[in-house]
Amino acid sequence: MRIRDWDSNLKVRLFGEAAMNITFWMFFPFLTIYFAGEFGKDKAGLLLIFSQVFSVLANLMGGYCADRFGRKTMMVLSAFGQGISFLIFALANSPWLNSPWLAFICFAFVGIFGSFYWPASQAMVADVVEEKYRSDVFAIFYTSINIAVVVGPILGAIFYANYRFQLLVIAGIICIALAGILAKMTRETVPEQLNSKKENNKWYSILLNQMRDYGIIFKDKTFLLFIIAGVLAAQTFMQLDLLIPVYTSEFVQNQALFKLGDWSFTIQGEQAFGILLAENGFFVALFTVVVTRFMTKFKERNIFVLSSLTYAAAILMFGQTSWIWGLIIAMAIFTLAELMTAGLQQSYVSKIAPEHMRGQYFAAASLRFTFGKTIAPISIPLTVWIGYDWTFIILAALAVISALLYWIMFSISEKTKLLPAKKGSV
Repeated sequence: MRIRDWDSNLKVRLFGEAAMNITFWMFFPFLTIYFAGEFGKDKAGLLLIFSQVFSVLANLMGGYCADRFGRKTMMVLSAFGQGISFLIFALANSPWLNSPWLAFICFAFVGIFGSFYWPASQAMVADVVEEKYRSDVFAIFYTSINIAVVVGPILGAIFYANYRFQLLVIAGIICIALAGILAKMTRETVPEQLNSKKENNKWYSILLNQMRDYGIIFKDKTFLLFIIAGVLAAQTFMQLDLLIPVYTSEFVQNQALFKLGDWSFTIQGEQAFGILLAENGFFVALFTVVVTRFMTKFKERNIFVLSSLTYAAAILMFGQTSWIWGLIIAMAIFTLAELMTAGLQQSYVSKIAPEHMRGQYFAAASLRFTFGKTIAPISIPLTVWIGYDWTFIILAALAVISALLYWIMFSISEKTKLLPAKKGSV
């Protein structure tokens, strides 16, 4: 499905969100350094985990709100809220005020509003795109995000140190502009509710309804296995920002990346990690759509299982070498595992989710990443307690267990689909 054939809602979002994501990634990678410098590493780590808890809750609430109040409504409010948060964040880092605590609070609200935005945006794709094209569309949005992840930090490295205030102001303006564009140029896509009765809008009634709906979702064994398997798989790919930079900084020292006669280009650990990160971003940006289209030719079960096993192989390779070219090969395999399911996972969620609960299903599915992100940092102290070798082995084992759970998940799903046919044949 070509972009020119897309629904107008998606065209507007693709280009608007691309601008917002590039601006966001111009300063986001440097915020951990900023907060660590202001609060100390221990306190900064605890504060970031604390803010993540609020993002998890906001994500679940965002899914409920997307189904009840509309995709467009939640996206407009979220983009506007992010814009205001960025502007106050800029004020906290301005020539007139320097307040790390206010900056952190604004950072937390940026995450919260982002968590409200995400389920609605994913559900909107499922609302307007036929099932056979969804993998392609999700893959293109995924590619757009990863282009921002590559371009943003490069620009940030140039401008962040001396123009932080200006970058935050620009981010705020872009988010508010995106809210205006979404309000003016998109339409609501949420399906009509099956139950037309007016709901009780009291806050406690909304919370009770939300708890009831998510209870129904998590009783779905197939979907619950999908989340658990995703959390386990996340323990490998989340290490791209955690264990891998620490490992390369310790073990890659004065290695020659290229050598011509007496001349050689020598790199250190930090430079090695930069090369690996750039490799990952480049391959994702270049090959996501191609790999996704190729993978749609095979059974979803085989792709999900193979992706987890490939993650296991890649993480083991990382732990067995400190040679830069060995790490580059490991990263290529690691990225292949990522690309296998880049578009298919969201397509799978949209397929199993009832129309009137898509927002909540996407929100619940995102727990794979939010829970995974919360647990993944344990790998750092593990290297002290049991060493790098065993840490990488444990991570690989979790990926293998993830593959097993995916196999069980699809087996249960296939059996469930066969039950009505068996009953009808009696």
